[in-house]
Amino acid sequence: MSSDILRTVKSSAVTWVADMVAPSCDEGVGKRACFVCSTFVVSSLEHTAQLTISALGLYQVFINGRQVGDDYLTPGLTCYDDRLSFQTYHVNEYLQLGSNKIEIWLADGWYRSQIMWEECKILNCWGDSIAAIAQLELAGEVICKTDASWQSGYLPVTQSGIYLGEDYDAREERLIASHGVNILEFDKTLLVPHETAAVKALASVSPVKTWYENGDMVVDFGQNCSAVVRIQVDGNAGASLYIDFAEILDEEGCFDRRNYRDARVAVQYTLKGEGIESYEPRFTFMGFRYARIKLSGEVKLHSIQQIPLTSVPIITGGFECDVPAVNRLVQNTIWSQRSNFIEIPTDCPQRDERLGWTGDAQVFAGTACWLADCESFLIKYLRDVIHDQRPNGAIPHFSPDPTRLFPEMFDGDWAGSTGWGDAITIIPWQIYLQYGNVDILRECFPAMQKWLDHLWSLSDGPIIKPNLQWGGHGFTFGDWLQPVGDNRKPRPTIADDCAATLYHYISTDLAVKIAHLLGKEQEASALEKRALCIKEAFVDEYFSKTGRLAHNDQTSYSLAFLYDLVPEQYFDAAKHYFREVIVDAQYLIGTGFIGTPALLPALTKLGMNDLAENVFLNRKVPGWLYQIERGATTIWERWDAIAEDGTIYDPNMNSYNHYAYGAVCQWLFESVAGVSPVAHAPGYKEVLLSPTFLPALGRVSMWHDCGLGRIEASWRILEDKVAYSLSLPNGCVGILSSRLLESVVTMNGQAMNGSLAGVTVPSGKSEIVFSLT
Repeated sequence: MSSDILRTVKSSAVTWVADMVAPSCDEGVGKRACFVCSTFVVSSLEHTAQLTISALGLYQVFINGRQVGDDYLTPGLTCYDDRLSFQTYHVNEYLQLGSNKIEIWLADGWYRSQIMWEECKILNCWGDSIAAIAQLELAGEVICKTDASWQSGYLPVTQSGIYLGEDYDAREERLIASHGVNILEFDKTLLVPHETAAVKALASVSPVKTWYENGDMVVDFGQNCSAVVRIQVDGNAGASLYIDFAEILDEEGCFDRRNYRDARVAVQYTLKGEGIESYEPRFTFMGFRYARIKLSGEVKLHSIQQIPLTSVPIITGGFECDVPAVNRLVQNTIWSQRSNFIEIPTDCPQRDERLGWTGDAQVFAGTACWLADCESFLIKYLRDVIHDQRPNGAIPHFSPDPTRLFPEMFDGDWAGSTGWGDAITIIPWQIYLQYGNVDILRECFPAMQKWLDHLWSLSDGPIIKPNLQWGGHGFTFGDWLQPVGDNRKPRPTIADDCAATLYHYISTDLAVKIAHLLGKEQEASALEKRALCIKEAFVDEYFSKTGRLAHNDQTSYSLAFLYDLVPEQYFDAAKHYFREVIVDAQYLIGTGFIGTPALLPALTKLGMNDLAENVFLNRKVPGWLYQIERGATTIWERWDAIAEDGTIYDPNMNSYNHYAYGAVCQWLFESVAGVSPVAHAPGYKEVLLSPTFLPALGRVSMWHDCGLGRIEASWRILEDKVAYSLSLPNGCVGILSSRLLESVVTMNGQAMNGSLAGVTVPSGKSEIVFSLT
């Protein structure tokens, strides 16, 4: 149910005269891929030639035998019943005077290959026909377009799918146009320019280690990521290679792909037998660190490389300190973001899932924007979320949401979980803070209102009593995968109703701010009253007279303190209880998906820096650095994904490339390095400077490329003082946090005496010296 404002996305300068054509030889999902082709005449190359193209399924396009562009997985992924992206390429370099040939290769892709896991798998989710639409203009005249005159035939890609992988028979590379095409009924108003950057390849990665298991070669690329492989082989015609993939080795050090579940995730290449042959898959991607190669027949593998893929190839932020494991944690987060930011923000890139879970995306959105330019990427995703929003206001658990199209296959409605649905308020707010984009707030505000009304309706009031049945109306994931410690005497965890009510307040309070920004004062006033009602009800329901929160767990205290839900009369007592909970857990993390991003920011906000330092640098499980100790190169889905004895925990739900817990990097930038965007001057026109000095980190430095230029900050401890160095681009000023003003000694060599309220740090380079006392 798209909102009217989304219709503006649909407009483009393209006047479509082409038809959507399907190869008549297509045998359906899971079968051999097809192509459509035509010829056209070019009489002059003096003007710009432009190809505009899209497809149902995935496509690659060739003109005169040369692939056009270097994009992967085009036309990309959206809610295809809402909009379909198209790409535009300048193609003069591919053309020749006289006769030219164009071929469009087509495969199942997200459009119709399996989506969802085996117990509830969907085929032909968006449709059952692959097809292409394209037109080539020269000097403003359409000289080639898809229509009924085109022909079709079979490709050497004998099968492909997002979870399946790809099979390729090089003996079939001579393309024969043996069939015609069918014109499909298609609403061309669904076509929109690609809303974000295309998927691109990063630099290739060579194996760092090779060994053999049961006669099969296993290679370690040293980095887990989303990628394809590129191989060079020679051998006899009909000989083949079968390559499958894994993220980890088992406790015996052997290739282990159990956590891929029922996803085949493999490549099979059959040789044509004509010297050195090169190949990489065209219509799929895999999540892996290890590859296993099985050879059949007379064949020799000359080389194999990993080709990482991502929609966000350019890093825009970095953080380093004197603890190598922390630096590796940041790199792991970058790799998990790259791996899971392929068209949509997915939970994982390897198993039969790869869905755009809203909860994962909302907790990570702030970190995502620090590490890469994610503005258009997240806006595109939000449009899918809005389209998938239910009539009752519930936001989907993931988007694009195939369950919406096949409700009969699922128990209940897969929408409406607090912490997940709140993506509709939290992600737009992060985009606004990071990029100063007010339009996305305006675009999402109607959906926010519907979501908040839905939340209120769940229990007809401020305290949400979730449905405990999966798929039931009002079901919530709570603090997903919150660790409990020793199962003989588990640590306390937050209850679903408390978690739901906390997020009820968080989203309502954000919506108040957003309504004010949009000049919607009537709505702001109503929401303000609602937020106050939730706040008062939360205190009444969950605080004891001694100031202890009902569940006495890390997530409850973290979210309550971070979002100012702790009343003054309970503040000191609740802070004491919070400290006890952390110390009693021996500084082990006790938070899941929604609590973890709040844990360290809450501790540093309260000035409990000793706790923050001990929790962050803990190297036991559960802990961020434990993963590093176990050799992780990306962020894990579960804190205990690999036990201390090397045992693999529950392979059925265990991803080793799952960015959610990497949300801690936002704390490194904003609380440790101390640079935060602010709501009244977003897009880094002004930044709050509030560094937290954690001695165990040694020297700290960060950088971030924002729209105004590069921001840099670093601090180093000098006996009883700290030197804080800054470089702010033109148009950006810093405001020193009030908590630091009394400890300022000098700024740019000048002694700071008297009142320091409102101290501004100008653009350019500055150095501020603080007293550690």
